[in-house]
Amino acid sequence: MGSHPRSALRPGASARPGAGSHGEVLFILAKCAPFAIALGVLAVELSPAHDLVTGPILTTTPALAALTMGPVGTLAAAGLAAGVNATSATYNQSWGTLTQLIIGNFLGLIVVSVASVILSSAVRTRRQSELDQVRRIAVAAQEVVLRPVPELLGPVRAASLCLASGTGALIGGDLYEAVETRYGVRLIVGDVRGKGLSAIRVVAVALGAFREAVHYEDELREVMDRCGAAMRREVAVPGTYSREKLSEVLLEGFVTALIAEVPDEPVVYLVNRGHPPPLVLREGRVHALMPASPLPPLGLEDLVPESPPKPESHPFRPGDRLLFYTDGVIEARNRDNEFLPLPETMEQIPAGTSPQEFLDELHRALIRHTGGRLADDVAMILIERLA
Repeated sequence: MGSHPRSALRPGASARPGAGSHGEVLFILAKCAPFAIALGVLAVELSPAHDLVTGPILTTTPALAALTMGPVGTLAAAGLAAGVNATSATYNQSWGTLTQLIIGNFLGLIVVSVASVILSSAVRTRRQSELDQVRRIAVAAQEVVLRPVPELLGPVRAASLCLASGTGALIGGDLYEAVETRYGVRLIVGDVRGKGLSAIRVVAVALGAFREAVHYEDELREVMDRCGAAMRREVAVPGTYSREKLSEVLLEGFVTALIAEVPDEPVVYLVNRGHPPPLVLREGRVHALMPASPLPPLGLEDLVPESPPKPESHPFRPGDRLLFYTDGVIEARNRDNEFLPLPETMEQIPAGTSPQEFLDELHRALIRHTGGRLADDVAMILIERLA
């Protein structure tokens, strides 16, 4: 079976927006509103203005709670409202004089509370059903765009991992693929600098171009150029993007990419266009395969030399492991604003683990380091040279 990409929906892998985000603040205020109303009514009833009729206001609290909370929260709001009603009647000694009104308030609370709990349960069930359906569709779309990497590819074992930073998102702006060809195993890892649907579209276009070019182009540079050309054609299609989105894609939608080729010989060939260098784990030590001649990302072809250098080769011997990743891994910060020490983390993983187990360990280390809050998308591919 292939190694399936991991998503932000996996437990422990999601990253909620920060507490200071506008949407989350409004949601918290909406959840607090029913309790604030009940406490406000209590303050009025305990003040000289207790002659004001506040019963109808109290009956709204369970209905408001049903909009943002489940049955438990709705019942809590109803209980608080009933407590406020009883406290008011006791403090103002109005049980005997206003019995009919008080009973009416309690009956109103009971009716509204029961209806709110039923409504909350029904809405919650419907939302969960819709969310499950959206997730199933998103998983299917993810496996089309980011297909599972096979565990065995020619002379290497492989595994992949993908985490999207957006809440509920399955596909972010990172891309990867590994394909066995007549030239050897060819793979790509990239990072689209844009966000949202425009980034996902660029991911799909770049991967489509790569999947075709790897089988027909002799040179890795040509494969990379085909990916860049496909991106430029996508942006140039009339009506594909609005004017605002077109500006976003042109200014931010470039892609850092790394393409590798693993032949039968104990070497690996690399073409790096502005991407973080891969890390090779050999005999318990990690080394970065830095490019000798750095090149700009895809989408910035005006900065590429007229005669770009040939693919660089590095030793890749049996037993070596090579990690390709996006900058969301090395730029992951903890509460002290410290980056994840990726090489040291790799060296601490016990020897003898399978490639997928190795990535699972990195995943857990990443979640521990960030506290489960990813600021950027994460993608990784690990390959191990077989004897």
